[in-house]
Amino acid sequence: MRTFLKAGLMTLALMAAPIAAQAGTLEGVAIGAGAGAVVAGPPGAVVGGVVGAVTGGPNIVNRRSARRCWNDRNGVRHCRR
Repeated sequence: MRTFLKAGLMTLALMAAPIAAQAGTLEGVAIGAGAGAVVAGPPGAVVGGVVGAVTGGPNIVNRRSARRCWNDRNGVRHCRR
């Protein structure tokens, strides 16, 4: 029964990974704490919550600093990574 429960919780944690990619700070804390609790218990929940708070921000997947964009003389926008 414990093995089945752990496997189910790990599956839920992995299913929440795409949600964490675009989560805000509070969502990052909740997802990180939940995943940390599954993996390492109460100390993992604390560490996961801290990591989720630091990395979980608005739209962490598409940061503007990763691309350099400019408009040429004709008003056409160009972007590079």
